[in-house]
Amino acid sequence: MSLYLVQYGKSLPKEIDPDRSLSEEGKTTVHLIAITATEHHIRVSQIIHSGKTRARQAAEIISMYIKPESGVRESTGLNPNDDVYPIASTIKRTENIWMLMPKVT
Repeated sequence: MSLYLVQYGKSLPKEIDPDRSLSEEGKTTVHLIAITATEHHIRVSQIIHSGKTRARQAAEIISMYIKPESGVRESTGLNPNDDVYPIASTIKRTENIWMLMPKVT
């Protein structure tokens, strides 16, 4: 099993966009990450993202490049203070997963 933990790109300031969508710079960064993954022949069965708008946007961009066989899904347990056990217990040892999550400080 391979587990790729990825922080999504920069988002818009809360004052401009309360949902904190990806900025143009953030979208570009995510495209570059996805291109690099493709060039390195990284394959994953699924992309899992938090409920944040920017995480969903990043997952959608990445999925256009690496086309995970089980698609993209939202999950709880991916925020900085979340207990990781619930999400960890759902991952099969035979799967390669890409998780998009916020920066852990």
